[in-house]
Amino acid sequence: MQVTLLGTGDTTGTPTPGCDCDTCERARELGVERTRFSVHVHNEATDESLLVDISPDFRHQMLTNEVALPDAALVTHIHFDHLHGLGNAYRLLSSLPVHAAAETDPETGESVAETVASEYDYLDAVTVTGHDTHDSFEVCGFEVTFVPVVHPPLVCYGVRIDHGDASLAITGDTNFGIADASREVLRGADLLLADGITPASRCQYHPLGGDHHDDEGVPRTFGTKHMTIEGARDLAAELDADRYRVLHVSHFTQAEQAFEDPLAVDGEQYHL
Repeated sequence: MQVTLLGTGDTTGTPTPGCDCDTCERARELGVERTRFSVHVHNEATDESLLVDISPDFRHQMLTNEVALPDAALVTHIHFDHLHGLGNAYRLLSSLPVHAAAETDPETGESVAETVASEYDYLDAVTVTGHDTHDSFEVCGFEVTFVPVVHPPLVCYGVRIDHGDASLAITGDTNFGIADASREVLRGADLLLADGITPASRCQYHPLGGDHHDDEGVPRTFGTKHMTIEGARDLAAELDADRYRVLHVSHFTQAEQAFEDPLAVDGEQYHL
């Protein structure tokens, strides 16, 4: 299993357009980017590629990383920065099976699968299949399992991808309050990709502050929707991940720490 981190940033990315903050300037100096979220997973046994979320930066990510176009895709939730690159399937792909959760979202009255199908029904190449959470299915030779996580107000899902002895776990966009049943599925992966949008020190600047504090009072959730970097670190330790990287990182991370381990940048590649 070859894992390429195509997009490791939040919804505005780093550098953020029009921003001259120290972190964005440092990214320009280093020549690194954090585009909108997407992960490419290549099955070297079958020569098939699976895309986890379809970034609005799809074209740029494909050209920059020189990875194969996807044979199938997973969608974790319906926010713009994780879904709306799907329009790029037009004229690039003759067929793209998309897999998503089948649970109805009380906010929208539709499942993620149903929303994707209705928004992109004009794309003949796209077919959408819904799956029950915790029920594994096969795609691109991988065993895939969606699990519910917590990203209010919409439903959102983490995912585990297995092939032989290799395992990848992705938290999806989530706060620290992931249910125990979902944690068990994500546990013990060779590589964990964990949402961590900003340091806990930034929680004081959010109208809602932070939540899910550790024993020392450090917030492990920023606002309501995302883990802090400290929260991502603590979750990785709890889930006994062999390796972990923090993704969905914003430009609100201080420049001195913004590009240090374990915070990922676009283009990182892992062999599992």
